Amino acid sequence: MTGYRGALEALDRILNRGGNADDVLREVVRVLHERYDYVAFRLMEGDELGPGPSVGTRPSAATTWPIVFQGTKVAELDVAPSAEGDREFLERVATIVSPYCLVAEGRGGPVA
Repeated sequence: MTGYRGALEALDRILNRGGNADDVLREVVRVLHERYDYVAFRLMEGDELGPGPSVGTRPSAATTWPIVFQGTKVAELDVAPSAEGDREFLERVATIVSPYCLVAEGRGGPVA
């Protein structure tokens, strides 16, 4: 994942700084937007997914990554465009942001 080192370092700084879950997810969206035209979190609200921080317009070919915390799906991460080589990177992102998806309160709205 050497091609993703800068993005992972930026994400580590955001997560190490911590703070409000919504603010953290918005910062994560900003970092991912440097790599993808469209980025969105969809957060579980009861049994359904609701809108979370996002940027860009969702194309028909967005790739969705499940976000699971302690065995329970808590959100999804949508990105576009993505390449096959992005799989490991996006799985890592989904894992490291999962605790922030669990407690996010402000469920909607674009980042930019």
